[in-house]
Order: sequence, then structure tokens, then C-alpha cells
Amino acid sequence: MLALIQRVTAAQVEIEGRIAGAIGQGLLVFLGVEKNDCREDADKLLKKVLAYRVFSDADEKMNLSVSDTAGGLLVVSQFTLAADTGKGLRPSFSSAKPPQEAQALYNYFVEQALSNHADVATGEFAADMKVSLTNGGPVTFLLNS
Repeated sequence: MLALIQRVTAAQVEIEGRIAGAIGQGLLVFLGVEKNDCREDADKLLKKVLAYRVFSDADEKMNLSVSDTAGGLLVVSQFTLAADTGKGLRPSFSSAKPPQEAQALYNYFVEQALSNHADVATGEFAADMKVSLTNGGPVTFLLNS
């Protein structure tokens, strides 16, 4: 399982003209689900996302997590993260989990996030989403389970 996380001062997801999810300061999490991923991978990745230290402390060092700062978490499904880009000029999605299974694991990740963090918003799985963000830093990391 892959999470492309971006430290944001604000982020939102719009679907068909309506705001589906929005946060202020926090993490925008683009979530990719690979073929062999399971609930254990989701649990491990969520724990890492919530504890990953990307926010500045009083000394301006990245020593605080989204949990430490009580920041928001905006989780957006993004199957393209699971693409194989090793050959040619067109991505292959053979390493991505099939849509129904990926949606179940995405939903599980979101449910666990809601159970473990106060401020969680989402997009919609497989929807055509418009994601807007203000990346603070910029600070972006690719995490995997």
C-alpha cells in the first residue's frame, strides 16, 4: 500500500461541483492499493501516516506528526500510485488491486483513520475528483507499508 503525503495548510476535494471533503492544516494523503495489500498493510501504513514527523516544532525542525498537531487528514484514493512505470512510455496498472477489492481496503483505511484521528475527510473512490491544495514547504513524501 502506498501513501503520497503532502503537508498542507489547506486542501479540498470537489466532485461534480460540490465539496466532498476539506481540511485546514494537516496532511493530504493520496492512497494507492497494490495487488498483494491486505488489512495489515493498511493498519501499518495508517500508523506511519499518523506518526510521521513532517510538522515543525518550536525550533523549526520537523519533529511533530499530524497527530501531535491535531491537524486534518484528507484521504483521496489514487490508483495511479500503484502503476508500473518501469517500461515504455505508458503506465501499466497490472500491479494495482482490482477495483472492488481496492475499494474495500480503501474504505477500511478510512474507517481506521476515523477511529484513530479526530479530523478526517475523504474524496470518493473512483470518482472524477478535483483536488486543490496549498502545499506547505513544499513537503511531500512517498510512504509504503
